[in-house]
Amino acid sequence: MSLLSKYAELLVNYCVEVEQGDNLFISSTTLAESLIKEIYREAIKKGANVEISMAFQEKNRIFYKNASDAQLGHVSPLYKKAMEEFDCFINIMAPFNLNEIRNSDGDKIKKHRRAVAPILKTYFERTATRDLKRNTCLFPTQASAQEAGMSLEEYENFVYNACRLYDDNPAESWREVGRFQQRIVDFLNQRTNFTYKGDGFEISFNTKGRKWINSDGKTNMPSGEVYTSPVENSVNGKVHFSYPGIYMGNEVEGVTLWVKDGYIEKWEADKGKEFLDSIFALKGARRFGEAAIGTNLNIDKITKNILFDEKMGGSIHMAIGQSYLQCGGKNESSIHWDMITDMKKQGKIFADGELVYENGVFLI
Repeated sequence: MSLLSKYAELLVNYCVEVEQGDNLFISSTTLAESLIKEIYREAIKKGANVEISMAFQEKNRIFYKNASDAQLGHVSPLYKKAMEEFDCFINIMAPFNLNEIRNSDGDKIKKHRRAVAPILKTYFERTATRDLKRNTCLFPTQASAQEAGMSLEEYENFVYNACRLYDDNPAESWREVGRFQQRIVDFLNQRTNFTYKGDGFEISFNTKGRKWINSDGKTNMPSGEVYTSPVENSVNGKVHFSYPGIYMGNEVEGVTLWVKDGYIEKWEADKGKEFLDSIFALKGARRFGEAAIGTNLNIDKITKNILFDEKMGGSIHMAIGQSYLQCGGKNESSIHWDMITDMKKQGKIFADGELVYENGVFLI
C-alpha cells in the first residue's frame, strides 16, 4: 500500500470515521489532487457521498483584489450547506504560496470574515459534538517545505512521520497515543488551578467547569496534544511565546502578553507588532480561547505551520480568540490563533500547586 493510500485510509476510517450514507465534504487546492483521489476512492468504498472543492493558484489574491462589497458578503452555498448539514469534513492544507494574501486589502478580508462568521459559529457548534466529524490535515507542497526550511523530500518525510504513516498500522499507533493522553487528561480534569512557568514568564488560569480534551488524531492529523478552554476571566500574569507564529500570512516573533482577569492589557513583539495590533482590535481577540500542552515527539522542530508546531512535544501553547465549546469555553471571536513556547528548558506546569510537568516531561 502506498503512503497516500495509508494516509487516505487513516483519514477516512480513523479520523472522521466515515460510514455508509455519510455526506463528506473535502476542501483543498489542486496541488493535493493525488491525495484527494485516494480519499475519494476510500470514501466511495465506504458508501459515502463525496463533494470536493479545490482552489487554484492565486484564487484568494484575485478575489480580494477584485471583489465588490456584495461579493465580499457572499458565502458559498456549497460551503454553507456542508458546514450546516454534512456529516464529515476533511480540510487538506496544500498551499501554493503562503504569502498569497499578505498584501491584500485588510478591510476587504475583515468584511469577508464577518460574512462567514455565522457559518464558522455553526462549524464550531457542530464539531464540538461531532455532529460534524472533521479533520484538518496537510499535503506537503513546495511552499510549505520552503517555509519549514527543508527540501520537499525532507518535508514529506517529516509530515508523514508526524502522522505515523511509516508505522505498520497508523490507526493503532494513534489509538496508543490516545491511551497515553487519556491518563493525562483524567488527571488534569481532577484539578482546577494551573500555572505555566517558563523563562521570564508565569501565567495562571482556572478550569472550573471546563474540560481537558485528549486530541488523538480525530480532529487534526497529525495531533498529539491535550487542551482546554480556561475560564475567561481567570487568566492572570505574563506569558512569552518563544516560537514564531504565522496567522493570515503574517509572521510575528517574540510575542509577550500581559494579562489581568482574563483580558490582555498590553502586548509586545520583536517582529510583527503592527499586525498584532490589528488582531487585538477584533472582537474577542483579547481573551484566551485555549490552553494546551503538545505531546508529539515526532515533531521536533518548528516548521511555521501551526498544525504541526502546536503539537510539538515539550511545548505549550495558548490561543487568543474563539474558545472550544467542547471544553465549555464561552469566548466568541472570528479568530483562533495559537501561540507557542518551548518548555524543554526551565519549563514547569503546576496543577493545584503541585508540580506535574518539568522541562517538557509529565511527572504524573
